[in-house]
Amino acid sequence: MLNPLRERLNAGKISAGVLASMPSVNIAQALANSGFDWLFIDMEHGAIDIASCHHMITATSGTECAPIVRVMEPSISYTKPVLDSGAMGIVFPMITSKEAALAAVNAVRYPPEGERGWGPFYAPMRWGNGDALDYYKASKDVVIIALIEHIESVENIQEILTVEGIDVFFIAPMDLAASMGHVGNRDHPDVVGAIQRAEQSIKGASKVLGGLCLSASEGNEKIASGYQVLLMGFDLLLLDVGARSMLEGLKR
Repeated sequence: MLNPLRERLNAGKISAGVLASMPSVNIAQALANSGFDWLFIDMEHGAIDIASCHHMITATSGTECAPIVRVMEPSISYTKPVLDSGAMGIVFPMITSKEAALAAVNAVRYPPEGERGWGPFYAPMRWGNGDALDYYKASKDVVIIALIEHIESVENIQEILTVEGIDVFFIAPMDLAASMGHVGNRDHPDVVGAIQRAEQSIKGASKVLGGLCLSASEGNEKIASGYQVLLMGFDLLLLDVGARSMLEGLKR
């Protein structure tokens, strides 16, 4: 049983992902087959319920694209059904303290490392058609991603980084900007400065750094500055850009 995102992280390879906000098996299947390394299934802001999430996770089968799900908060009540559906990673929003980071790990791992309940009836099918015990052994490879998306996260970054079990520290600039009073302006000097402080701390602790980029050129810049995990946009943006490009220059 293999988690392709875990394998890429362990090998030090760059991982490019895309976010799915629509409760659509077709969208998940298309994006998973388009070459992305991970599919970010968004249950925090998207209209995706657990049944849709399960279907979207299943739709990534047969690809090297790992299904990673963002839940509402670091709570077992949110993570258990998602993990039992076969998710290969969990994204946790608003990790602003050491306590929140500990709760995230606790909500993903089985005892004694955490408090995840037993019931992986469907997960083994997505992970490689093994049985429940095979999955139990492989479940240590579930990837945990902490979003650093609030100024409190930056202020408490050193304590957050001490928590064992967080695999990726992902800087989310838009929420960070909003928490600093600069809604929609991730390029404000104060926001840029906060991002740089977080970057320095994460790299200084030899942890995996993740971030948002909306083009290959921006992604290459981030790779050059030490980022390993990239989120390169989302389904609605791709549809909008594609639709507008088809209409561009049309005489009507």
